[in-house]
Amino acid sequence: MIEIHAVTVDAADPYEIASWWSRATGLPLGEDDHPGDEEVMLRTEQGPYLLFIRVPEGKTAKNRLHFDVNGVDGRTRDEEVERLVGLGATIDADRRRPDGTGWVTMLDPEGNEFCVCRSQAEREAS
Repeated sequence: MIEIHAVTVDAADPYEIASWWSRATGLPLGEDDHPGDEEVMLRTEQGPYLLFIRVPEGKTAKNRLHFDVNGVDGRTRDEEVERLVGLGATIDADRRRPDGTGWVTMLDPEGNEFCVCRSQAEREAS
């Protein structure tokens, strides 16, 4: 058995994109993380952590791994999509269906894909 310590995301500017994900998720930056750092980590209570590291090459293809997220604090999928757009994410593909199911594929400010799914309350109500 192994333990996953961190999920690592390649980044052009680790501090900037980690700060964006910090605002999106509410996870704190490490106290020792600063602009210009080569690595920046968002810390969860139990792990795995989210580690953003500087790489010289830009993103050239679809991510092979991505985050699926959903709203908390009573926010619906659609409210979460709007909140994330307000933070600087963009909608890449809208997979919402007329019956309320589905998801929205979004891009963070560096172009990394992630999906916004229905909240737990929305799933339980259907």
